[in-house]
Amino acid sequence: MGTIEQRGAPRRRTRLPIPVIDTMTDQILGQLGNLSATGMMLIGGRAPNSAAVYQVSLSLPGADGAMVLVGIQEQWNEPATTLGQTWSGYRIVAINDRDAAQLDRWLEHAASSEY
Repeated sequence: MGTIEQRGAPRRRTRLPIPVIDTMTDQILGQLGNLSATGMMLIGGRAPNSAAVYQVSLSLPGADGAMVLVGIQEQWNEPATTLGQTWSGYRIVAINDRDAAQLDRWLEHAASSEY
């Protein structure tokens, strides 16, 4: 039996390393694994706190260096296949209109590009 996709929005994988920065600590929370209009998966060196909310920034490739600010909440995390790494899923809980439009443009472009 196959797995049924339960996400509300299609996610786009990233081929280039995109660090996601916790704006409260200026530390890298993780590297972007995939991204959608409603959530993201990060690959990091430590598991986040359960249900924690983070304010993060990321610079999307091909977006003229524009920084996108997003509020995210941890939904799940599990050990990655690489020792010492963790996969973590987040739901986007806050984003302003300008950044949402920038994210939508990137997602549309990423569907057919090298990003």
